[in-house]
Amino acid sequence: MCESETPCSGSSDDLPPLLLGTYTPRIDAKGRLALPARMRAQFGPGLVMARGQERCVYLLPRQEFRRIAMRIQRVSMSDKKARDYLRVFLSGAVDQEPDRQGRILVPQMLRDYADLGTEVAVIGVGTRAEIWNRTAWEGYLASQEQGYADIADDILPAVGF
Repeated sequence: MCESETPCSGSSDDLPPLLLGTYTPRIDAKGRLALPARMRAQFGPGLVMARGQERCVYLLPRQEFRRIAMRIQRVSMSDKKARDYLRVFLSGAVDQEPDRQGRILVPQMLRDYADLGTEVAVIGVGTRAEIWNRTAWEGYLASQEQGYADIADDILPAVGF
């Protein structure tokens, strides 16, 4: 049984990428970040970078970005909060194609937004990845670990785990 909003064909090719793990690459002096090798193939030929929540930068496969943007746009015409979110989300979005070394340029606007210096963490979050200031990520993770088990008690039964 398929419970997603997209039609099911039974093929794993129809599933979005599954981005996992934590990596600690560096951003070079030119603002370039080498995508973790395990993630490169998941993104395909290109990706979209956008402002994320909690002051991180989202990295989304183009198809996933389009899916999210279309869902928000359907709501945005009648909902002021959705319109506001869409404006901020799309105005900060940048289409990127990795170079031959698998590097992407993180625009200064997004580096400023997420306070990204040289030391970053790239984390897989299922259908997207996030770039965090490494110190901010470590602080966020430490603050969430205590409640992780409590959250699991609420979330996992709801998803049938």
